Amino acid sequence: MVTNYEGDNIEFKERLPLLPIRDIVVYPFMILPLFVGRESSIKAVEHALNESDRLILLSSQKDIKAEHPEPSEIYETGTVAMIMRMRKLPDGRIKILVQGLSKARILDFEQQDPFFVTKIAKADDVEVTQDKIATDAIMRNIREQLERVITLGKVLSPDILTVLEDITDPGRLADLVASNLNLHVAEAQMILETFDPVERLHKINEILTRELEILSMQAKIKNVAKDEMNKSQKEYFLREQIRAIKSELGDEMAQPEGDDEISEFKAKILNAKMPTEVEKEVNKQLVRLEKMHPDSSESGIIRTYLEWMTDLPWSTASEEVIDLIKAREILDEDHFDLAKVKERILEYLAVRQLKGNEMKGPILCLSGPPGVGKTSLGKSIARATGKEFVRISLGGVKDEAEIRGHRRTYVGSMPGRFIQALKQAKTNNPVILLDEVDKLGGDMKGDPASAMLEVLDPEQNKEFRDHYLNAPFDLSNCMFIATSNVLQNIPGPLRDRMEVLELSGYTQEEKLQISKKYLVPKQMDENGISHDNVKFTDDGINSVIRHFTREAGLRNLERKIGALCRKVAMKIAQGEVEQTKLLSDTVIDLLGPPIYTKEDENDTDEIGVATGLAWTAAGGEVLYIEATKMKGRGLTLTGQLGEVMRESAQTAIGYIRSRAKQLGIDEDFFDEHEIHIHLPAGAIPKDGPSAGITLATAILSLITGCPIDHKVAMTGEITLTGKVLPVGGVKEKSLAAMRMGIDTVIIPWKNHKDITDVPDELKEKVNFVPVKAISEVLDIALLGWDQHKKTIGKTTTTKKKKRAVKTVPRSAA
Repeated sequence: MVTNYEGDNIEFKERLPLLPIRDIVVYPFMILPLFVGRESSIKAVEHALNESDRLILLSSQKDIKAEHPEPSEIYETGTVAMIMRMRKLPDGRIKILVQGLSKARILDFEQQDPFFVTKIAKADDVEVTQDKIATDAIMRNIREQLERVITLGKVLSPDILTVLEDITDPGRLADLVASNLNLHVAEAQMILETFDPVERLHKINEILTRELEILSMQAKIKNVAKDEMNKSQKEYFLREQIRAIKSELGDEMAQPEGDDEISEFKAKILNAKMPTEVEKEVNKQLVRLEKMHPDSSESGIIRTYLEWMTDLPWSTASEEVIDLIKAREILDEDHFDLAKVKERILEYLAVRQLKGNEMKGPILCLSGPPGVGKTSLGKSIARATGKEFVRISLGGVKDEAEIRGHRRTYVGSMPGRFIQALKQAKTNNPVILLDEVDKLGGDMKGDPASAMLEVLDPEQNKEFRDHYLNAPFDLSNCMFIATSNVLQNIPGPLRDRMEVLELSGYTQEEKLQISKKYLVPKQMDENGISHDNVKFTDDGINSVIRHFTREAGLRNLERKIGALCRKVAMKIAQGEVEQTKLLSDTVIDLLGPPIYTKEDENDTDEIGVATGLAWTAAGGEVLYIEATKMKGRGLTLTGQLGEVMRESAQTAIGYIRSRAKQLGIDEDFFDEHEIHIHLPAGAIPKDGPSAGITLATAILSLITGCPIDHKVAMTGEITLTGKVLPVGGVKEKSLAAMRMGIDTVIIPWKNHKDITDVPDELKEKVNFVPVKAISEVLDIALLGWDQHKKTIGKTTTTKKKKRAVKTVPRSAA
């Protein structure tokens, strides 16, 4: 028999279903709710309600994470409990209210599926044999310790002290205290398995003593933290009193003892060697900071400002290298050719050597197509001159504050990009690269290009005033190098402040030499292969240049060389080959079918198809102009042509119609035929006057039936009187002609001076023919034009005779 909390006797059963419980140990006379969710546990509860007179064995599992514990994972000692209430929950779980009755020991697991059924034996406490006075003393000690635990902040049931006063049984007292201390399962199980009540009391006493030490230490830590807070507040009030006393005494500049931050700032200001005006402003802000509370928002703004001012290189400069021979070696080592740019840098160093530090830094603008080495040239110049290098990307910048900085009134304000660059360089004379200056934007926030005028003007940048600093900074020692793709996109006043150096594309021979000297070693190193693994031949590199790239620069060429290196690396890694020799056929095997072939070029002499030359931001391009005729009248232009190019076509038609008789064209031709002119690649916009003579040649070829020599390309603007006017981009256009295998280029007479900029290799492969009038163009470009001119006089005489016959009356015949 066992007794419940009310004193009723209940029959003890030796065979009961087992409910494994997690994270808790149930003691006799303990009443608590349990949530049951496992399917096997729910079946055990149902069996207890239906078959075991609501009795069930509760035993803790050793591993709380185990969903389906084995018998070995369950403690042997548990508690027989009665299910007082049961309620089903909406989520499928059940909630039961149980009351512990008696301890029991598991003798055997008679059933494991679908739930545990155990054979148990009752485990009673041993009889107390110690002196009753000693037992009462330890019981009283436990009550007092528990009261102190509650006093120090331990959250327990408010009625527990009252209940403990009425309990005289030492075992029940120990179990009640243990059930309220939230012990770990292992420790609580140890208490449950201790059958000597007095021994159980001693263990509870030890646990309470340990808990008291922990709570005392927590209270001590809290008191220390509170004392620190009180100390900080005390120091703040004392500091405010010191400031008030100093203010009354008029000693504004005196320094409070121990103010390390102010001392540090003063030392930095002295070391920075600022100009007098700037130092005065900085000291003024330092006095303001000294009077403020360190945690105020305004003090944070002033502190950031002082950090910027003291970190800037007001008097720190790089030691320049003025050795011209060494500078030339560095420039030649980093870049192939680019003679004009290198010469200009060496001129600067030569003048610097003669004049000393009085010379202002040059402001250069490197303009050319992508991939010709503009940005890398800036790094090379910095290395050659011994200066620090800083790059400022201006592409897409639309806010004026990016250049001049934000005023300190705004939250999160900071200096402009130039002041940031100087702080990064840590010297006041670095090489500053202004990348993509032609892509500066502008909107409602201002015009950055206009703000750049002050920066790039040698007469103004000596006292450049950033809005954030609110003090002048000398930028005249900096060397500015701007880069652009389209010079026309830079506003006139800004372009006027820079010395423009044009960088055109490279010839095939130059690309070959650059590849051998720079690109191939770089890509071999990046892809982990050596000369023992791959051998690049001139034939193979030329094949890459000719069949897989058609550009002014080198970026796609470097990508293709990198692709070849990766293919070779993969073969070596797979153990297929030890060395690969890259010939023309090998390149095609590795990279696939050629992207550019002979079929892309016009290799036949056709009527009405002329070869023109165009300039783009990516270099020169070959432009084919097609003309055809049909019944009707008028002129149709297609190929997404701009207004200027449309006017060029109308000008060409006007010239031809006005000289139809001299050109041997029937005057009725334009009344009976419609002329359609098309420029392929219709998705690409095209504009400009340089296709004037090409349009006129295509139209005359169409009308006269004379084919155009496909080896002749031309560029030039045409007038109504047949004159050929000069155009731009001759070097870039001639490079494009050479890439397409064209051997004759017709250019305006006034562009003859531009041939001096053309590489010697190009002059050897391409014959440049300067012309003054369209008649010279026709003599060169149209095949059979000489024969056509001979027939013009005969045709004119025949027509006159026919007209004469028509005027004779029939009666006189």
